[in-house]
Amino acid sequence: MGGSGSRLSKELLAEYQDLTFLTKQEILLAHRRFCELLPQEHRGVEESLQVRVSLEQILSLPELKANPFKERICKVFSTSPTRDSLSFEDFLDLLSVFSDTATPDIKSHYAFRIFDFDDDGTLNREDLSQLVNCLTGEGEDTRLSASEMKQLIDNVSIGAGLAGEQEGKVGLQPEAVPFPDPRRV
Repeated sequence: MGGSGSRLSKELLAEYQDLTFLTKQEILLAHRRFCELLPQEHRGVEESLQVRVSLEQILSLPELKANPFKERICKVFSTSPTRDSLSFEDFLDLLSVFSDTATPDIKSHYAFRIFDFDDDGTLNREDLSQLVNCLTGEGEDTRLSASEMKQLIDNVSIGAGLAGEQEGKVGLQPEAVPFPDPRRV
């Protein structure tokens, strides 16, 4: 799979480039960053492609540290059965989706999955409530009251054309969802 030493083989690098929105240089940088999170004895190419890094370590990266959705982002990209760690390929997928060259369809698909806190394939009132809490913080001074939260979610549902029988549920087809104009909500 990987070459000897500390660099990915040309074949593997080309495969990763074909499967992601990343350049060869970005993939090499991602591999270096991933290896920096590993214990010294696991930093060889072959081993680095087999081991997983805990979410705690991934969350320590400066790029994720301040993101209010950092835990959800990591869980969505984790292929671990317990969703508590990332492999190098999981890490590449994460970086690829957040790259400037990823398509809007890909970005919206993963944004939808990140915001679907209960992983049921829909965005419901509880998901929207958790989304707002992530954005505003859950401290006493920043948390919305129950009535404020209800009013906000009602306004979002109406603005998105989801009031009534759908009760604010959006299915896992984000490209078909008419997101409301934030200036009108």
